[in-house]
Amino acid sequence: MSQQAIRTDFIAALPFWISLVYVPILAFAGWQGGVWLWLTPIYGWWATSLIDFVAGLHTDNPDTETPDEDLKWYTAITLVWPFVQFLLVFGALYYAANTDRLTTAQAWLFIGTVGIASGAIGINYAHELMHQRTKFERFLGDFLMTMVLYGHFRSEHLLVHHRYVGTPRDPVTALYNEGFYLFFPRVLRGCFKSALGAEAAMLARKNLPATDFSNPFWKYAAWQLGFLILAFVLSGWFGVGLFCVQAFVAIFQLELVNYIEHYGLTRRHLGEGKYEHVLPRHSWNAAHRYSNLMLINLQRHSDHHYKPNRRFPLLQTYDADEAPQLPYSYPIMTIMATFPPLWKRFMNPKVRAWRRKYYADVEDWNPYNKALNPQPP
Repeated sequence: MSQQAIRTDFIAALPFWISLVYVPILAFAGWQGGVWLWLTPIYGWWATSLIDFVAGLHTDNPDTETPDEDLKWYTAITLVWPFVQFLLVFGALYYAANTDRLTTAQAWLFIGTVGIASGAIGINYAHELMHQRTKFERFLGDFLMTMVLYGHFRSEHLLVHHRYVGTPRDPVTALYNEGFYLFFPRVLRGCFKSALGAEAAMLARKNLPATDFSNPFWKYAAWQLGFLILAFVLSGWFGVGLFCVQAFVAIFQLELVNYIEHYGLTRRHLGEGKYEHVLPRHSWNAAHRYSNLMLINLQRHSDHHYKPNRRFPLLQTYDADEAPQLPYSYPIMTIMATFPPLWKRFMNPKVRAWRRKYYADVEDWNPYNKALNPQPP
């Protein structure tokens, strides 16, 4: 894999700002109504996938020694988007509840498409921000996550998922042969419980109760309540309902992505509750050029788990000898995941091939799939 110097000027970073295209697309679709409301999902899944086919893969790797101060135009988009999303979500909510250009059914559909942006872009940017050291960036990450009523995701992601990925202790690692519609309710329950437990354990080590006001769950709850109150002030109970639809669509997308990122992949158990270190082979990798620009390199997920403190412009991609490869980019793979029989038929052989390649000595995979009957056909 080649290492290339990363240019630090605005023009070089501009391709990663492509996510802002969701704003005019949503504005145009909301103003036109009717069939135009389908423009956002068509762009987000199908057009993006088509562009990926044309643009191909991007396998060059940037210089990982590039200092943060040289990445300012790359990271600026993550600092701008939270304010853009706030105006987008609440502007769309007010418009949908008060315009005569949309029917009631169209208003629900329109705000659902806004959830595509707050999920595919907003949560993804929140994920980048919550991994950073500065308080302002973490503040913006919480701002975005509570805007979709999922504030506890930061606690779960940083304290549980990254530590226990690929093990039975991680509720976000999708099990082999587990369909998405079994995974989704399981992860909704499991993430909240594990996040709450992780924060309580941290407080206990300081001899503080879980109810102490330093527990970030108080902050998550306050911000989420504040957003719900704002939705009510703008558009009454109808606005609250619209806001919740936006949040649900965003969360649904997040968990679809979580589902495909680690499906069926596990770390070796070393005994006494210990597991091998996280390696690139414990996450599915994708090097598709355009969708990685849209998702600020989220699909270079193997490197993100291997080096979680690396900012998105510096994430590395890996070839098939080092990390398992998704055959298509996230848009196509998430669509496929919504059809469990198709997903299993396509992905289960790939998981079994991964097991034979990296863990040929393991004969019994049941400990990693206790909740299901995982024996391959």
